[in-house]
Amino acid sequence: MERRKALGLIAGGGAAAAASFTTLPAFGAEAGRAAGAAGQGKATGKGGYTFALDRNVERTPVRFENRYGITVAADLYVPKNARGRLPALALSGPFGAVKEQSSGLYANEFARRGYVALAFDPSFTGESGGRVRDVGSPEIFTEDFHAAVDFLGLQRFVDRERIGLQAVCGLSGMALTAAAADSRIKAVATASMYDMSRSISRGHEDFYTREQRRKIVDHVSRQRWIDAEQGTYARGSHEVPFDENGDVAPSDRVLPETLPADADPVTKSFFAYYRTERGYHPRSINSTTAWTATTPMSFFAYRQMTNIDMLAPRRALLVAGSEAHSLYYSQDVRKAAPETVDLVVVPGADHVDLYDRKDLIPFDRLDEFFTENLA
Repeated sequence: MERRKALGLIAGGGAAAAASFTTLPAFGAEAGRAAGAAGQGKATGKGGYTFALDRNVERTPVRFENRYGITVAADLYVPKNARGRLPALALSGPFGAVKEQSSGLYANEFARRGYVALAFDPSFTGESGGRVRDVGSPEIFTEDFHAAVDFLGLQRFVDRERIGLQAVCGLSGMALTAAAADSRIKAVATASMYDMSRSISRGHEDFYTREQRRKIVDHVSRQRWIDAEQGTYARGSHEVPFDENGDVAPSDRVLPETLPADADPVTKSFFAYYRTERGYHPRSINSTTAWTATTPMSFFAYRQMTNIDMLAPRRALLVAGSEAHSLYYSQDVRKAAPETVDLVVVPGADHVDLYDRKDLIPFDRLDEFFTENLA
């Protein structure tokens, strides 16, 4: 139950316009996270990224529009001295992270291996557009993957018949959902996969009772009235915890500013990434604040991966740590589509290890999977 209480605060972690690149402002040029709330804390090194750019890779800031007209900010990673049309990957995640963190690290590594890789901030987050900041939307985040494919397929150096997705943590469920609905996506891989609709509407390991789920719906519904009356958007837990009296007890931060002495192992692992030099970023929701308090409403309404059977004959590869609290998500997707989905369990790895531990992330296996399935 202590782990579940902690997870109440942490659940994870325009095609035509895409043909040309648009350079974004330099890191730090805008205050805070994108076009809105100010972040606090020390910015990471390496030019604002949590990892070093490989010397054989070029990185270009770009923008493209999704079909809702929202501008999506991304970094395009391309192998230096590349020739011909290359296979390409769109990448995003974790839920509440930005492209300068884990997804960028993955993109950098894939580009080093010969792929064009596009790491993007989901709508409303990071440097991407959306007037209300830090709104979580399973439908729009899924659309962002489709729009990323639009963008990649319009680049002259990309083979549009060899485009795949790689997602981390909470954006993995959106990537699988997008792939099932879009046959242009030839393969999809995930790391530390989370089903955010299931997580937010049912709790870790589905522990919410029906009464608790009703309390969350009532809580979020009341918050809609408050936001409408005040003309503002409050912050609050996206996976809502309960106190000892059985009442909802949301927080206005995903992670505490300082780590409590009695913190459980899951909180410690997230804190060690988002709140330290290892992975801190001032535009990351998980590093600095929380999602909008009404975010759970759309995740109660929108289930993910209901059409996972439509992925076939294309394939998915899920990677998860043997010690990850999230392992069951990948196992359940594998059970739902055993002929389509493969699962690789990394011995000794926890959930957050697969964000940036290159000694544990099986990049050789992922490269092999995409080489075979983007052939």
